Amino acid sequence: MSDMPQIRWGGKRAKAVLVLVAAVVFVVSPYVTAGFAGFDPELFPVPQRNPPVQPEGYAFGIWGLIYLWLMLHAGYGLARRADDAGWDAGRWPLFLSLGLGSGWIAIANVSPPLATVVIWLMLLGALVALFESPRHDRWLAQAPLGIYAGWLTAASWVSVGLMLGGYGVMGVTAAALIALVLATAFAVAIQWRLGRAPEYGLTVIWALVAVVIANVATAPAVAILAGAGIAAMAMVALRAGRAAG
Repeated sequence: MSDMPQIRWGGKRAKAVLVLVAAVVFVVSPYVTAGFAGFDPELFPVPQRNPPVQPEGYAFGIWGLIYLWLMLHAGYGLARRADDAGWDAGRWPLFLSLGLGSGWIAIANVSPPLATVVIWLMLLGALVALFESPRHDRWLAQAPLGIYAGWLTAASWVSVGLMLGGYGVMGVTAAALIALVLATAFAVAIQWRLGRAPEYGLTVIWALVAVVIANVATAPAVAILAGAGIAAMAMVALRAGRAAG
């Protein structure tokens, strides 16, 4: 027993354990709730049926990759990098993000406004963890955090668009256009400041492509703006990819 690693709660290894537990709960949470297929349109004062800000449904399939990669990140972080200072730096914000995410579906099924607040907190935690992630172990350290934070970026701004349209602040098309402009500016700034982890930008592009597909026949202005966002993100993601090597 004396040869076993000792866990000092508050120490690096303890945080690695907590991140792994949070990741497991996060991955399991959709299976112990009613699931989530988008906000119930009737939860909004102005029902949001097929809002143009929302990506085509296939895009949400990226969650399978996110779940798998986060589990690999957390498992490897505990097994091989528990005492690594670079890995340790972002563990508390990641733990917060995953912990909030474990209850997000249950919240989203009853309260879109509260779910919007929670997903922004999740995003902030994910971004801090991504910025703090070490440059070594790229594919198991920063890459999973990049796609996680990238999708949360897209989802957070979609929620803003739904709030604007769903609460009658503006029409649904105008809400989508405003949300897309702000989302693109936000994501470009994050990717530029980060200077690495092109997986973040590529995930945002994935979401924007799905917005184009969802709107090309019904809301061409939204599709065109999303296309412009793709071009802007591609430029900064390419720069980040070169820096990453």
